[in-house]
Amino acid sequence: VDIPKGVTVVCKARTVTVTGPRGKLERNFRHVQIDIRVVGKQVQVEVWWGNRKHLACVRTVSTHIKNMMIGVTEGYQYNMRLVYAHFPIIYKIDNDDTTLE
Repeated sequence: VDIPKGVTVVCKARTVTVTGPRGKLERNFRHVQIDIRVVGKQVQVEVWWGNRKHLACVRTVSTHIKNMMIGVTEGYQYNMRLVYAHFPIIYKIDNDDTTLE
């Protein structure tokens, strides 16, 4: 995974810390038996003698790290929709569109 400009990645004992202009994210990957290293401007995720499930974990972990990099540079915005099937939902938005009851 390539590291973009303005982002620093630190990996210690399968705990990855990504720091950027919008903050700092930390994620623990100790439950997966893989090697994570920072080499130059890249993060290398590899597995030794893995079967099919271990190889799938390599792509999953690298995608998680890539999403962490996007989160500290651009950020994420979640849009929520209220949907009901039979009983109507009663909602109220307070505090300058920041709180939903």
